[in-house]
Amino acid sequence: MTVRRDVVRHSGSVVILAAENSSLLARGKAKSKSSPEPRVLLIRQYRYTANDFLWELPAGRIDEGEDELPAAKRELLEETGFSAGRWKRVLYFYVSPGFLDETMAVYLAEGLTAGKAQPEEDEYIVKRFFPLTQAVRMVMKGIIRDAKTISSVLWLQQATNAEK
Repeated sequence: MTVRRDVVRHSGSVVILAAENSSLLARGKAKSKSSPEPRVLLIRQYRYTANDFLWELPAGRIDEGEDELPAAKRELLEETGFSAGRWKRVLYFYVSPGFLDETMAVYLAEGLTAGKAQPEEDEYIVKRFFPLTQAVRMVMKGIIRDAKTISSVLWLQQATNAEK
């Protein structure tokens, strides 16, 4: 039996879960019950395939010969202007393994420092911090509709609750 498969090859992508008030990566710092709620940096941009503006995490393709972490740092800076002092890969998954070999590596980024965004010519990006509970509500109400952001926000909620 012969079977034909169409497979789209992809170099892989990185996703940046940039969080303020999160202490998941801060060594030796115990989080108190009075600590402020983590805030997640989301961007809003027009997505042609969805024919709509979507709230999502910063993300992008890994360039040829580039490693994941430098790609994540580059994408966060380009899309938002932020840099981060602490980084850790927290999720790794296939986007749509039925026909696409693209993987996504999600990096938690903490210790954020604001700077100047460097978007590509065709990118118009709005950025905003959301309290984690609001981001989770946006997921549950279908306001956040892309898989990388849904999985990452829910991961952060679970990791934050486990830390308490």
